[in-house]
Amino acid sequence: MEHTYQYAWIIPSLPLPVTMLIGFGLLLIPTATKNIRRVWAFTSVLLLSITFGFSSSLSIQQINGSSIYQYLWSWTINNDFSLEFGHLIDPLTSIMSVLITTVGIMVIIYSDNYMSHDQGYLRFFAYMSFFNASMLGLVTSSNLIQIYIFWELVGMCSYLLIGFWFTRPIAASACQKAFVTNRVGDFGLLLGILGFYCITGSFEFRDLFKIVNNLVHSNGFNSLFATLCALLLFVGAIAKSAQFPLHVWLPDAMEGPTPISALIHAATMVAAGIFLVARLLPLFIVIPYIMNFISLIGIITVLLGATLALAQRDIKRSLAYSTMSQLGYIMLALGIGSYRAALFHLITHAYSKALLFLGSGSIIHSMEPIVGYSPDKSQNMVLMGGLKRYVPITRITFLLGTLSLCGIPPLACFWSKDEILNDSWLYSPIFAIIACFTAGLTAFYMFRMYLLTFDGNLRVHFQNYSSIKNSSFYSISLWGKKAPKVVNRNLSLLTQNTKVSFFSKDTYQIDHNIRNRMRYFSTYFRNKYTYMYPHESDNTMLFPLLVLVLFTLFIGSIGIHFDQEGVVDFDILSKWLTPWTNLFHGNSNYSVNWYEFFTNAIFSVSIALFGLFIASIFYGSAYSFFKNLHLINSFVKKGYKRTLSDQIKNMVYNWSYNRGYIDIFYIRVFLMSIRGLSELIQFFDRRIIDGITNGLGVASLFIGEGIKYTGGGRISSYLFLYLSYVLIFLFLLIFFIST
Repeated sequence: MEHTYQYAWIIPSLPLPVTMLIGFGLLLIPTATKNIRRVWAFTSVLLLSITFGFSSSLSIQQINGSSIYQYLWSWTINNDFSLEFGHLIDPLTSIMSVLITTVGIMVIIYSDNYMSHDQGYLRFFAYMSFFNASMLGLVTSSNLIQIYIFWELVGMCSYLLIGFWFTRPIAASACQKAFVTNRVGDFGLLLGILGFYCITGSFEFRDLFKIVNNLVHSNGFNSLFATLCALLLFVGAIAKSAQFPLHVWLPDAMEGPTPISALIHAATMVAAGIFLVARLLPLFIVIPYIMNFISLIGIITVLLGATLALAQRDIKRSLAYSTMSQLGYIMLALGIGSYRAALFHLITHAYSKALLFLGSGSIIHSMEPIVGYSPDKSQNMVLMGGLKRYVPITRITFLLGTLSLCGIPPLACFWSKDEILNDSWLYSPIFAIIACFTAGLTAFYMFRMYLLTFDGNLRVHFQNYSSIKNSSFYSISLWGKKAPKVVNRNLSLLTQNTKVSFFSKDTYQIDHNIRNRMRYFSTYFRNKYTYMYPHESDNTMLFPLLVLVLFTLFIGSIGIHFDQEGVVDFDILSKWLTPWTNLFHGNSNYSVNWYEFFTNAIFSVSIALFGLFIASIFYGSAYSFFKNLHLINSFVKKGYKRTLSDQIKNMVYNWSYNRGYIDIFYIRVFLMSIRGLSELIQFFDRRIIDGITNGLGVASLFIGEGIKYTGGGRISSYLFLYLSYVLIFLFLLIFFIST
């Protein structure tokens, strides 16, 4: 068994060859590399699948009762300092590695079709493989320095992928915003790491936990300094996991390709901050006030994310705020010491959110030929509606993901969120009330998203035939070249025979499986000889959705078990987490009786159903709603006096749509103040510092020119002037001394 653990280094190493080979291939033999570009997708899936198999093997060993294993080798050694690198295998590592690889495999399969039209196809797969490798390296790290290295690599990859379409100014701005915001957190993380090294003299987790615990019990360290260092460590997690107040980068990160949004929000970047807090929880627990602060940030983020999602029109941005809110639930659970519930919700949310993001990509693909290839239109839910007739498979999968996130049993998120709500009641009734209220908001905005997208009638129509005929037929790609040929005016479309073979040299042509005809899964719902838009995605995009649906349906089973005595026992998950939870919990067995379980479940499900009911009232007939909204707006323009409820609705809408005015606050307080300070410093530097220097130079020039003309060539005149200056100086000196 230990022999197997010694080779755990292959977990972060296996995805790297794809990145390296694509990079060297594009540099040395670009034509040949592009000609076999579909090989790289297959290779990425193969290597990540091997990684998944190895991670699963280690996870099974952990479930069967294996102890925590750490393998180290020396990196640098001298008399005063020693740094060792290696890998740490424990339940947390096994959970995260399985999660990253499963979601990563689904995203890569989906991306092969989604990005096949894009000339950045190879660059995309190189970035994504490096992203997976960096995240796997982070979760297997054995010390804080190693975590920080991979932490920065994850941030770099997210910067490259968010700004993948970098020639679009909005995408370039979004990746810069994510990069700068995360630099704040990364700087705090680095300071925290160095601070704890000053306290303990070690970067290793085991040594760190043991030394700090002994110092706390012996009162042998400065608690204020230790608390400050712990807060700085948590600042890194705040930025990475988009917690308040460093959450502002997350909605703008939607400018990247949709598969990357799914990967970032489900299993990689935002999960890194959760992983860091979970890894350092034995440290945070023994330091005063840190756990209270973590739970406070979590509950603020829960409520803020839900309120900001209420009125969003962009489907991906709405899902981004949903991710922010759900990560707040996980952070709240960690802050109140509910370690098992936090990791349980991390797992269930990851698969549900990956399903929703990939489903949104399928929806966007179905809308692009109608509304155009601008994200402002193809992702706008106001322009959608009635898609259940056209994309039935996507609709079913999206609905299941929506219900899971709402907390409807027996779907995955019900089991984990219900446990967090129950534990929050034991910690603080105020936090529990806010968490339950937010659960209702979650059901409302998620079902609103579903109804706006699939219910009612399609709210956008082809405005003019010539614009469709002349429009580019590529997704928001910057390099699309060939458009399809329109064969008649009833919008039946037929593309040219431009199938991309495995060794095709024409890398920009549309593949035969890209949005140009009915799909196999759709033939049961529509006439397979009909070519209309919008329509279902290709099989290679639907396959990951169907697999993720299975995870959404059954992944909750890892945390529940019904025995013959009428007890709901969180059995498998408890066995999985026992070696780690024993470090800070005496007893990791968790069970409730039937009555308590059903009482709690009925309460939480009732809240979710109430949110679904309110959403169905407002958005049940989406077309009629927007029609009525238009009439209301016309009344307002004509002087119709709004009631108090209308004013409250308007305030809530403006708060949500304008992102809580937090971005505006940052612009005015930080950006404008920093810019004003910079301009003041520039003025002082150019006008005062440079002015004095330049003024002395000019003055010397004029004085020299003036003295030049006073000279007559007589030494007696020079001596007279010299003595005169000396006498004046002596007179002034005597005067000041005497006074």
